Amino acid sequence: MTAPPSAAGHAESGPGGIWAGYSDEPKPLPSYIGVMTVFGAAFGLALMTATRERNSRSRFGAGDIVLLGIATHKLSRLVSRDLVTSPIRAPFTQYVGEGDVPNEVSEKSRGKGARKVVGELISCPFCLGTWLGSAMTFGLAFWPRATRLIASCLTVNTISDYLNTAYDKLYKK
Repeated sequence: MTAPPSAAGHAESGPGGIWAGYSDEPKPLPSYIGVMTVFGAAFGLALMTATRERNSRSRFGAGDIVLLGIATHKLSRLVSRDLVTSPIRAPFTQYVGEGDVPNEVSEKSRGKGARKVVGELISCPFCLGTWLGSAMTFGLAFWPRATRLIASCLTVNTISDYLNTAYDKLYKK
């Protein structure tokens, strides 16, 4: 259980804690440390495994990087903003309204501590991109066929999205 925010710091560290004075608004800094620890541990474990495994690919070509980059872009938008995936985010976020892009929604994180941090992570395509991009990269190292298939589907969908947007803009003028 976290101590109540101090009047001087509001960083969920307790009065006179190490984060006192960081912000005048409550910030779940201990929960951020928890999320960073989970990411670092998972990344480190995957990295250690990849360097020991003879079957893992440690080198990727430029085409692999582009494929994973576009696929990660699409996957992070799908998870963080798509209308259909909102039930996954609902325990951690609050619906704000429709997004600027068709079939996307705008949400804000809710709750305190870990719940708030998870809400911030899964409703931000930029934040989520780091996690998903790392997973896709390690997926390519360990399971290249399956990862390329998934990444290809996401990339084709991304190209289609951009072409549909361009088409709509062209014909609305």
